[in-house]
Amino acid sequence: MRAPDLLQFAAQSLAGARKRTLMMLLAMSIGVASVVLLTALGEGARRYVVGEFASLGTHLLIMLPGRTETTGGAPPLFGETPRDLTLDDATSLLRERSIRRIAPLTVGNAPVSFGSREREVTVLGSTRDLFPIRHLTLGSGQPLPDIDPQRAANVAVLGPGLRKELFGGQRALGQWVRINDRRFRVIGVIAEGGESLGQNLDDMVVIPVASAQALFNSPSLFRVLIEARSKEDIEPAKRAAREIIRQRHDGEDDVTLISQDALLSTFDKILRALTYTVGGIAAISLAVAGILIMNVMLVAVSQRVAEIGLMKALGAARGEVLRIFLVEAVMLAASGAVIGLAVAALGIVGLRHVFPAFPLTPPLWAPLAAVGVAVVAGLVFGVLPARRAARLDPVKALTGR
Repeated sequence: MRAPDLLQFAAQSLAGARKRTLMMLLAMSIGVASVVLLTALGEGARRYVVGEFASLGTHLLIMLPGRTETTGGAPPLFGETPRDLTLDDATSLLRERSIRRIAPLTVGNAPVSFGSREREVTVLGSTRDLFPIRHLTLGSGQPLPDIDPQRAANVAVLGPGLRKELFGGQRALGQWVRINDRRFRVIGVIAEGGESLGQNLDDMVVIPVASAQALFNSPSLFRVLIEARSKEDIEPAKRAAREIIRQRHDGEDDVTLISQDALLSTFDKILRALTYTVGGIAAISLAVAGILIMNVMLVAVSQRVAEIGLMKALGAARGEVLRIFLVEAVMLAASGAVIGLAVAALGIVGLRHVFPAFPLTPPLWAPLAAVGVAVVAGLVFGVLPARRAARLDPVKALTGR
């Protein structure tokens, strides 16, 4: 039997048993769609994290007070550390040629009020260099003044959400707001930026770091952001920063330096492994669909005994009968895979509308692997029914036995 005739015969056989065919197509399409959708979610999570880290800045090092080895755990977010990280410590890092900028950070919560309106928000104390390091853009006004970090100044840059809450439709620039018991003049408003690694940029106010230290009565810094001059300078900057702090802290290595690239690489590996894992779990459904094809086709063989006997009586060889049933199984698997890809594409489009900020895109290997596994499953699990049909005795088959 020629290939076109073989394909036509298999298609007619499948069309003649519509319920059985639809059931097998449904099983295979669900399996393929689940593989593509789940891997798209995993890949989307990976890309989202990469994008969030990119929004933090480039060539970034984060210095934290405290040392993992001295505390027996992760660097402390709050509380006591072996030694405070001070503004002098931060500014001394600029002696290193591989370091382009530094941004000392002091963080706290405080009520911010204007007239009768008040809101509790995050107050971030830093310097002008925070804006280029963190890639913060201004919707209006100007960033913090370029002054000595040790010098306090009663100026503030508001997040866009806070500006709306306090001023509504009024002009914010030039107005005076009260943070705790101190007055600050608004000189800028951050552009709409949403969130960055969970930090809401809308509900935030940025003031000079010395002003924040006085506001919270805390001489210690929360973090120091360090920007290296290039990717190649990250490791030299890391070594130099550690050595500078060691010299200033009487030989004690009591800070932790985290590389943005190292964090990103770790998250990337974790999320890639997660994507492969959920893809593998979803691929199990393809094996289940293959088993369903095998079972249904075994039933079909028993229902088509007379047809098989007639084919053999007319001269069909055992190999031709085998090929007919294998082609039917592969056609079912391939058709189900195509339907599954279409369903997955529609699902991805729908999820993109619901979550527009989430980069939902399946990795290139996912649809290829899903279709490949589906076709292989159809072929492998179609062998047993095909062999059973090919082994039928033509005389007994014609009698329906």
